[in-house]
Amino acid sequence: MKRFIIWVLDSVGIGELPDANLYGDQGSATLQNIATERGGLYLPNMANLGLGLIADIAGVSKVDNPQAAYGKMAEVSTGKDTTTGHWEIAGLHLKKPFPTYPNGFPPAVIDKFEELSGLKVLGNYPASGTVIIEDLGPEHIKTGYPIVYTSADSVFQIAAHVDVIPLEELYKLCEIARGILVGEHGVARVIARPFAGTPGSFYRTKDRHDYSLPPVDKTVLDLLKEKGIPVIGIGKIGDIFAQKGITEQLPAKNNNETMAQLLYALDNVEHGLIFANSVDFDMVYGHRNDVEGYARALEATDRFLPNVISRLRSNDVLVITADHGCDPTTPSTDHSREYVPLLAVGVKPKDLGVRETFADVAASVAKFFGLSYPCGTSFLD
Repeated sequence: MKRFIIWVLDSVGIGELPDANLYGDQGSATLQNIATERGGLYLPNMANLGLGLIADIAGVSKVDNPQAAYGKMAEVSTGKDTTTGHWEIAGLHLKKPFPTYPNGFPPAVIDKFEELSGLKVLGNYPASGTVIIEDLGPEHIKTGYPIVYTSADSVFQIAAHVDVIPLEELYKLCEIARGILVGEHGVARVIARPFAGTPGSFYRTKDRHDYSLPPVDKTVLDLLKEKGIPVIGIGKIGDIFAQKGITEQLPAKNNNETMAQLLYALDNVEHGLIFANSVDFDMVYGHRNDVEGYARALEATDRFLPNVISRLRSNDVLVITADHGCDPTTPSTDHSREYVPLLAVGVKPKDLGVRETFADVAASVAKFFGLSYPCGTSFLD
C-alpha cells in the first residue's frame, strides 16, 4: 500500500527552453524573474528540498544537504499550454500542436455554433478574459449574446454573466462548442467563463469549467486504472484528461481548495496515484502579470508544504513540478515555453540533472507501481 503524489504548480516555470525563441519567449524565467523583481522569494521549505540548487533564485538558498532529489525537465511536445504539459507529464508526446486562432475562429466554426445554440456571438478575437468582459459586458447584458474569445493558447472560451445566461446554460453552450471543435479545429480546451457584477466592476466567478479533448493515446493514468490502481485527480486534473484514466475526482477551484483536498487525500487514500493542480499561479496571477500576487501565492504554498510532507509514509513519493511557464514580469500575458522544476520527496536526494521530457514522471510512476511505460525514463532508484 503506497502512494505516488504529483503536485503541479500550474505555470511555475524555471527558465526558457532552448527553443523559446520560436514561441516569442526569449528571457522568460517565471521563478527567477519574479524573485528578482520582487527583491527575493522566501521559500525555505522548497529550498530545503533543493529548489535553489536547480537555478539561481533570489532569496532561495542553496542548501548543502537537500531533502529531496532535484532537477528540471524539458518539454518535448510542441506547444506551451496546460493540456500539452499535463499530457506529457502523464506520458504523451504531441508532435503536432493544438490549433490556435490569432485572428479569431473561422466562419465554419462560428456559424455552426450559432446555428446549434440559436444565439449570435460577441467578440470572436484573442483577448484577456478580464478585459473582454469589461469591453463587451454591457452589450452582452443588452443582447443576451455570449462572448466568445481565445488567446495565444488553443482555447475556445465562452463568457457569460450569470444573470443573463445561467450557469447550466453556459455549460450546455460549451458542450455544443466541444462537439464542433474536433478534427481540424480540435482545440485543446473549451472553457466556460461565468462572470458577475455591473459595468465597470465585472468579475469572474469561481465556476469556470474546462472541456478538454480526450488524450489521443493511452497515458500512465489509463495504465494504472486498467491494473486496478486508484487514480485520484484534484482540481482541474479530471477536466484536462476528460476524466480518462481517473477513478475519483476531488473538486478544487483555487490553490487553497487544492491544498485542502491534498490533505484530505493523504489522510484517506491508502494506495494509488494522487494527481493535483494548483491553478491560481497561472489563472489569477500569471495571466494578469501580477508579480506580487504570484510571489505571495508561492510563499503561501511553501508555508503549507510541511503539512503535506508530514503526512507522507515511508514508501510514498511526492513530486512537485509544473506544466509550463507564465512569466508575469514580461509584457506578454500568455504562457511561456520554459523548463519546469522537479522536486522528488521520498527519492534518494541527488541531482537529477536536466530531464529530456516531462514524461520521466510517467515512467517513474509506472516503475513505482511495478509496471512499465514506453515513454520517458524513470528517475527512481
